[in-house]
Amino acid sequence: MPGSAGEHLLQSAYETERRAHKFYNDQVLDHLNERMKEFILSMSMAFIATADGHGECDSSFRAGPKGFIEVLGDRHVAYPEYRGNGVMASLGNISENPHVGILLIDFVDELIGLHVNGKARILEDSDLRAIHPGLRSDFERGRKPERWVVVQVEEAYIHCRKHIPRMAFVSRERSWGTDDVKRKGGDYFAAKGTARPWHEPQPQQD
Repeated sequence: MPGSAGEHLLQSAYETERRAHKFYNDQVLDHLNERMKEFILSMSMAFIATADGHGECDSSFRAGPKGFIEVLGDRHVAYPEYRGNGVMASLGNISENPHVGILLIDFVDELIGLHVNGKARILEDSDLRAIHPGLRSDFERGRKPERWVVVQVEEAYIHCRKHIPRMAFVSRERSWGTDDVKRKGGDYFAAKGTARPWHEPQPQQD
């Protein structure tokens, strides 16, 4: 059966085993079928969940033109990593713990979602292109991938539509790859200058 030991324990405790097993049997695959592949290739954004070696989690947002997540077959997908803020939160987690969860949601047309869970590895752009020379290369200025995260699919299943809000796509100008503080959002949440444990104490001035 798919799912974690914790899932199965709570299914038993809360008497949801029958419903859960029906979902596992009807909806959970260990690979991507054709409809799932088409869905992934139509998406322009995704939410990525990772955790480090201690289990501390991070959720990150990725976006690009439709098809920015590459389907490499029934059991592998790859998403690009571009130049960012240099923190490498997701990649750092993957380097310690390869398990990742990808959630793709169509908020505009179909109002449906797809979960893709699996194990990830990090490949440099040139290394992945040597294996898959058909990777897209028509990137906008400032959006050339530095590296890729290749995910071996272990679970793929639907995210039901009943609570997904409908949104409308609005065209906008994007400043890919910019270091302009204002265009990146600046200090929107007023975090700059706030004391925190990892700040070095400032020397006192006479």
